[in-house]
Order: sequence, then structure tokens, then C-alpha cells
Amino acid sequence: MFRKIALTAVSALLLTVGSVHAAGEEGHVEDVAFAHEGPFGKFDQFQLQRGLQVYTEVCSGCHGLKYVPIRSLSDGGGPGIPEDQVRAYAKQFTVTDKDTGEDREGLPTDSFPANTGAGAPDLSLMAKARAGFHGPYGTGMNQLFRGMGGPEYIYSILTGYTGEEKEEFGSFFYENKAFPGGWIAMAPPMTDDQVTYADGHPATVHHMAEDVASFLMWAAEPNLMARKQAGFVSVIFLIILSTLLYLTNKRIWAGIKGRKQA
Repeated sequence: MFRKIALTAVSALLLTVGSVHAAGEEGHVEDVAFAHEGPFGKFDQFQLQRGLQVYTEVCSGCHGLKYVPIRSLSDGGGPGIPEDQVRAYAKQFTVTDKDTGEDREGLPTDSFPANTGAGAPDLSLMAKARAGFHGPYGTGMNQLFRGMGGPEYIYSILTGYTGEEKEEFGSFFYENKAFPGGWIAMAPPMTDDQVTYADGHPATVHHMAEDVASFLMWAAEPNLMARKQAGFVSVIFLIILSTLLYLTNKRIWAGIKGRKQA
């Protein structure tokens, strides 16, 4: 009985510590000039390919992408990987068939595995779920000019470690200037030259963080380019329509507005 009460007390204390970390002041988020930003921006295909490599070799050990179909890697506006390479990529995953219940090689029609073994959050929508920029004072003006800042938040977390760490109640925390509260349970996941890019691009922590953040933004919103194009066409249509309405109004009322009052 005493042991049960003690365990309950420890659990409550750990929840309190977690609340303190979560309730801390906002971390510092770097403003990164990603290629997809702005009304005319678009994803850098080679950066998305490098980001996929970083996710596969570094992040997938703990994090999943359960809402992202593997076949989308060959879609236009994305990494643009040839279909034969996508099929080969899918085979590295072991999937439990929904019909037979047996394990099999992955197919392009499958989604990325949902890796929940480490208790780490799924990254499918992380770039849209995290707002890197706020305020001021809830007005949203910062987000209006700089965007939501989801990819910047991911980049800042990956590059925000100071090297300091501490232990609390058997758990280790690592100082991170971008994480709210300043301490995060995730150990620094990246080191320089941890991956080897096929295109010879430098594989520093900063470059790898930029690449995987851009890839996760594409994973969260793969139709971003199509949405921008639709928005641009809509704006052009509204400008033309407004001009026609103005000219029509001016033509209809020209005889009355130009008439002199007696």
C-alpha cells in the first residue's frame, strides 16, 4: 500500500515537473529563409531529397510519418524520386498486412511506419502543428509577415542545444534555447557529417536541420505549391473582375454623374 502511494506521489511530481517545463517562457526561434516561403516560393527538390535522407537515417529511429503515403515521394512538387526508387525505398519497411495479418515488405501504397516505440511524437503534421512565431500580444502580426514558423521551430530545436544537461527524478533533460522552458527530454539527435549526401552538399548540423525541416513542411502540406498557384490565379481573377466592375459602373452612371444640377 505504501509503495503504491509512493509511486502515485512520484508520478504526480513528474507531471508537475513536466508542466513547469511546458509552462516556461517561449524559446528563441530563428527566422530561416526557406525556399518555399513567400507567395512565389517553391520547394527545393534537392533539399527535399536531402531532408528525406536525414529523416530516414536520423529521425525515423524514434519518429514516424504515419499520415504520409510513401508513393507521394514521386509526386510533382515534392522530392520527385523516380517510381522504381520509391518501390525500392518502400521495401526497407516491414508492414503488417491488414487483410492477412502477416508481415510483408512495404509497398509504395503504404504509409511511412508509425514509430511509437520510443514514445516520440509523429512528425507527419509537426511543421503545421508548431507555431514558431507569435504575437505581438496575440495580434498575429508577426505571423502575417514571417509565416507560422513551423519549419523554423523544427530547425531551431535541432540547432538550439547548448551542451548542458541535468538529471531530475531519473530522467535526463538537455538545455535547448529554442524549447519552451529551456530544457527538453530529447537528446541532441544530430552531429556534423552524420549523413553523407550524394550531391556532396555539406552535412553540418545546420544544413541537416534546414533540409529535414523543409522536408517535414512538405510532408505536412504536400499540395502547398498547388494552393499557392490557385491563390495567385484567384487574386488575378479578382483584380480583373474589380476593374471590369469599376469600368462598368463608371459607364452606367456617366450620364447622371456628369449632369449639372439646376
